Amino acid sequence: MHRRQKPGTPEHRRDLAAHRGALSMSHSDTRSFFNLSQLVLSAGQLKSPPVLKHSKITYFEVEILDVQSKKQICIVDKVPPSSTLLDVKHKFHKACPRWYPSRVGLQLERNGPYLKDSINIQSLAVSSIITLYFTDLGQQVGWTTFFLTEYTGPLLIYLLFYIRLSSIYDKVESTKNFRHPVVHLACFCHCLHYIRHLLETLFVHKFSGGHTPLKNMIKGCAFYWGFTSWIAYYINHPRYTPPSFGYRQVAFAALAFLMCEAGNHFINVALAHQNHSGGRACFPSPTYNPFTWLFLLVSCPNYTYEVGSWISFTVMTQTLPVGIFAFLMVIQMSLWAHKKHKLYLKRFYPEVRRKAAMIPVIF
Repeated sequence: MHRRQKPGTPEHRRDLAAHRGALSMSHSDTRSFFNLSQLVLSAGQLKSPPVLKHSKITYFEVEILDVQSKKQICIVDKVPPSSTLLDVKHKFHKACPRWYPSRVGLQLERNGPYLKDSINIQSLAVSSIITLYFTDLGQQVGWTTFFLTEYTGPLLIYLLFYIRLSSIYDKVESTKNFRHPVVHLACFCHCLHYIRHLLETLFVHKFSGGHTPLKNMIKGCAFYWGFTSWIAYYINHPRYTPPSFGYRQVAFAALAFLMCEAGNHFINVALAHQNHSGGRACFPSPTYNPFTWLFLLVSCPNYTYEVGSWISFTVMTQTLPVGIFAFLMVIQMSLWAHKKHKLYLKRFYPEVRRKAAMIPVIF
């Protein structure tokens, strides 16, 4: 017969501890297996991930038609959605080499406006085929070339008249007659005006790389060069008569001219470095520089100073050709200022709504 062990005996304690240890080991094994199975299920099948297929890119076809005859000129195919209109013009140039991009004008409608080069081609698409109308804009020149050519001519032409070439004036009169000091002052002011324009074209003004037709440059050169020849001929003529009120008139007008030239320069610098607030361009505000205070009254003070320069030059020289040129400049500048003022009202309405365009109250 086996003896029954008491619960308190050492043998009974050892058996109970061994039994509990076996139970704890089986329980831990079960938990480990459960955790492992959960890990496998959450990880999915132990297979290599399938290779993802790239989605197909939808390309556009751009059909280019002649704006007059509506005949098809070419089709630019495989145009990515991220392309701009300038990219289309480059591909069009490859197909038709005689029309380089700056010469190409593209429209959505025959009588519609020309589309900008920066427009995304996807914004024009209604279907996979985009139809555009082509217009030959003629031979183009860059804006920097345009202004350099337009302003270099008057500078050189005036100096040719100032040295009184024998082919222009009578040689005997040129050597005998005394030159009034206003003649030298007028040459200095005229050259200063166009040198400022040339330097600002090179170092101040920011051009977006656009182009203009060559015929516009020819018109501008004919206007400025022709008037410069007429003005310089009268002022540098041996029989030129000085202003009626003498040196007072000349000194006052010369001072006003120099102030307008300085103001024009500082305004152009302010326009070239417009403030940006939160990625949005802000209308230039007056600074500590008193020449910029004109921004408080007008939206285009550069045109105001330009007109002031030519009016001052007219008073200083007191010649009819300068007066006619100044009058035409007032008309032209007022038209440009009115056009810019409308654009400013759309972009900077709160800042510009109480300002005049060029001359306070009048324009």
